[in-house]
Amino acid sequence: MKQTHELFPKVNREDTSLLDFAVTFKEELSGRLTARLREVCRDESKNAGNDLEALPREEWRQAADRLNPDPRVKYWSALKRAQQEFYVDVTASCVDEQLPELVQTYRKLTGGETLGSLTLDPAVKIPSYQDTVDIHCVPGGYGLERVDDDVYPGARSDLGGAVFSMRRHGVMHDDKGVTGARFIKSRYPDLKPKRILDIGCTSGNSTLPYVDEFPQADVFAIDVAAPCLRYAHGRAEALGKKVAFSQQSGEKTNFDDESFDLIVSHILLHEVSVSGLKNILAECHRLLRPGGVMIHVEVPVIADNALDQYFANWDSFHNNEPFWASLSDLNFAHHAVEAGFDEADAFFEIIESSRRKRGGWMVLGAAKRGAS
Repeated sequence: MKQTHELFPKVNREDTSLLDFAVTFKEELSGRLTARLREVCRDESKNAGNDLEALPREEWRQAADRLNPDPRVKYWSALKRAQQEFYVDVTASCVDEQLPELVQTYRKLTGGETLGSLTLDPAVKIPSYQDTVDIHCVPGGYGLERVDDDVYPGARSDLGGAVFSMRRHGVMHDDKGVTGARFIKSRYPDLKPKRILDIGCTSGNSTLPYVDEFPQADVFAIDVAAPCLRYAHGRAEALGKKVAFSQQSGEKTNFDDESFDLIVSHILLHEVSVSGLKNILAECHRLLRPGGVMIHVEVPVIADNALDQYFANWDSFHNNEPFWASLSDLNFAHHAVEAGFDEADAFFEIIESSRRKRGGWMVLGAAKRGAS
């Protein structure tokens, strides 16, 4: 795997072989095998007089009651969990072996004069809804501090994201940000943001496209995990991008009212509880200037029928993604209105990937009423 910037983990031949297997394993499992299993489940439910494909997606629990006991579904589920744990273990081992060198590289990149900045706040805590689960099956989650100036979670996420996406999100693994930025330019051509905020930036992969697409703007990015922010800061400096990173919760920030023209997030909403999501939407409304816009780029977790919704919700029950199904059940417009947005200004749609991701991205958002 190509080293795309100075802080990206180095990958030797053995690592490459294991990572290639992880990609091929997932491609086969999520492609042909899943399609065949879905076909079998569909046909058998039709023959039994209870067509799961004909049921509305809200009835996905009925599909779960029917399919969960099926040994073929159990075997498929075990394979998917094994694939997830395998790719996490391989990327974790790769980063762990070179962590001292990565920390030294981070210090070199950020120790002198920098384009951007990093502000950490030890008082910020990982929310309980994330701290009690090893999200994505990553031991210790994304906020665990292993060493001084730790960058391990960010480095593993940067490397792991490329593998998890089966290398379909671009060389820089930035498809979510590229797609989101282009969507904003297309839907709101008159929006010329001067200040942009990325909530839950992790390694900063999705943050940097906004620096490129909106060069006139000051870009800010926040996350609750200090090791991810260090890596994101070092990565941005290695790539010559100016971003102000700070350790904050998207549920309650220290920014002033009406201080941003554009607020974005990328695969964040399915990681937070319903109450956390409500708080984030309310904070977005507080932070946006009149005429400002928020967009949240998400995995397309909403399907067309009960059978597909069952498969879409698998991660919520078997892959340490506890709020995946909650997002699929969510009435986004309702919660946007609760947060202060007008219902007519809220939107939800599926858009095409800017790279090669299958299924595109789900975009949820709203504009704040008032003059731009």
